[in-house]
Amino acid sequence: MQTFDIKGSKRVAGGKKAAKVLRSQGLVPCIIYGKGEEIAFSVEEEQFRNLIYTPNIYIVNVDIEGQVRKAILKDLQFHPVSDKLLHVDFLEISDDKPVTIALPIKIEGNSEGVKAGGKLQVEMRKLVVKGMTKDLPDVLKIDITSLGLGKVFKVQDLKFEGLEILNAKNAVVVAVKMTRAAKSAADAAGK
Repeated sequence: MQTFDIKGSKRVAGGKKAAKVLRSQGLVPCIIYGKGEEIAFSVEEEQFRNLIYTPNIYIVNVDIEGQVRKAILKDLQFHPVSDKLLHVDFLEISDDKPVTIALPIKIEGNSEGVKAGGKLQVEMRKLVVKGMTKDLPDVLKIDITSLGLGKVFKVQDLKFEGLEILNAKNAVVVAVKMTRAAKSAADAAGK
């Protein structure tokens, strides 16, 4: 899995007033929790641009005044009007404990159903998985070559090495819908 580095500094004062002062200085209040003590810190807003505004998922190396911790993004809070980043929560991870994270899906192959005139419909862009950090891929690859017209791949049909999928088993991930043109072609072939 890809890593991303950010540097921050501890903050001592908490509360709304202190957070407002930090934001006016171009800093984002953050917290990291997980393995013991929670650490409140702040990071320059610009450092988050390539971490947040991307479809990629990263393991973040959080450097707080020289002390580096491995973490994942757990929660982001944005201003409801300006969409400015207000607060970031990190969850500290370790190599010996499983982590729960939403990973993006990458569709591979050319479906038989699409070749026959169907329309590919991706119902889920990410899947929530649980596994060890060493087993986490950058993306979950799904080969749809065998997916026929009117057929679906559900969560229960997918298997990934070393990962447990936590989404509902009967949730549809990818489907090939029958279009009007494909349906009329199938009807004409059946007559």
